[in-house]
Amino acid sequence: MDDFDVAYSLENEQQFWDELDEIVSTHCETQNLIDGALKSYLTFTSSFTDEYIHTEYDWAKCAFKLLESSLFLKHRSYVRRRMIGRLRKETSNPKLRLIANILLFDGRQNQKTFELMQEEGLFPRLMDMVLGKKDEDRILWGVVLDLLYEMSRVQRLRREDLEAIDDEFIGYLFQLVEEDPDDSNDPYHYPIIRMLLVLNEQYMVSAHAPPVNGPPQGGDAPTNKVIKILCYYGSTYKTFGENIILLLNRESETCLQLLILKLLYLLFTTSATYEYFYTNDLRVLVDVVVRNLLDLPDESAPLRHTYLRVLYPLLEHTQLRHPPHYKRDELLKCLECLSGVRSNHFQPVDQTTVRLVARCANVGWVRTENVHPENPAARILGMSLGHHGQSSVSVMEVAQQSEKPGVYTPSRSRGMGGDGSGMEIAGKG
Repeated sequence: MDDFDVAYSLENEQQFWDELDEIVSTHCETQNLIDGALKSYLTFTSSFTDEYIHTEYDWAKCAFKLLESSLFLKHRSYVRRRMIGRLRKETSNPKLRLIANILLFDGRQNQKTFELMQEEGLFPRLMDMVLGKKDEDRILWGVVLDLLYEMSRVQRLRREDLEAIDDEFIGYLFQLVEEDPDDSNDPYHYPIIRMLLVLNEQYMVSAHAPPVNGPPQGGDAPTNKVIKILCYYGSTYKTFGENIILLLNRESETCLQLLILKLLYLLFTTSATYEYFYTNDLRVLVDVVVRNLLDLPDESAPLRHTYLRVLYPLLEHTQLRHPPHYKRDELLKCLECLSGVRSNHFQPVDQTTVRLVARCANVGWVRTENVHPENPAARILGMSLGHHGQSSVSVMEVAQQSEKPGVYTPSRSRGMGGDGSGMEIAGKG
């Protein structure tokens, strides 16, 4: 009788973990033996779901039993491919939980796993599981959503994968953000929001950034379904807008800031979504952008440029352009500081910053009708490079900005007991 046909009788949880250790420690030198050990591992683990595996932590522990075992360490490539194959065709939810956890944690340590998953065409499979598994298996659904996010974050998706994303999938994610959160520790639906943000980035890259390797793909870029849904149904999905501004206010990881800024840029440069956000949320956003601009050190020029590229359409196109104008004097002081006109703690300003600052200062209500020599706007505009409109290359520059996960945005004020902006964040009302 093969190992995976054995009927196990366990008396306690410790016996479960001991037996699992023994299974993954099996000495295997042929593919048949590896297949047998993997099948035994999956079957044994899933057989005791109700008795000993109850939490996300328990499932992760089971996954690491394999990932840290000699079975995996000696045969990484083969085991990865077998797990990817099982993910494609497995129907048992407990086994899918385990397989998805294995691929997720392995991929976070070795990006090649996520690349293999794309090569094997697993994007539509994961998307279907996100659509269909939430109600029947909440733990599985959460792991699959994380897996889809990580797979989309580390590489450029194929055109056929972007085209497989339909309105139903994007609308489903937006609708989940509108609902009360299942997890009291996650009031913002963070995993869902970041999935939408990374898909928006994929659409931007597809439309505006050339492939890293090989010739450009033919034909028009796939329609950005994230922006499309907000264009048609933005009034239905207002919670998403509120939450991304709140997340930007709290986010210190650079890559997540960039994901949010990329979406904001498109929303503020697409006429149908100029006024998607509530006015009070826009005021909060102005406070956050100004605070972060003043707090970024000199070496963070690319991130500063992205904030400025978002600030211009925010001021020019949204309802902030209507009186009463929000914190105009504070905005001008910020722009003046960034331009280097009156600053002792900033190094000489690069020309891109000068140009972007001048563009923001030239917004009608910021500049005002009567600009005289002592007005900060006059000093800033005096440094203008002669073009104040939206740059034709801005969207490409925004699309191409990126940073590795785990890199945190440097701060002038960190450790100084404040944000250094001198601005009070607007209240919600």
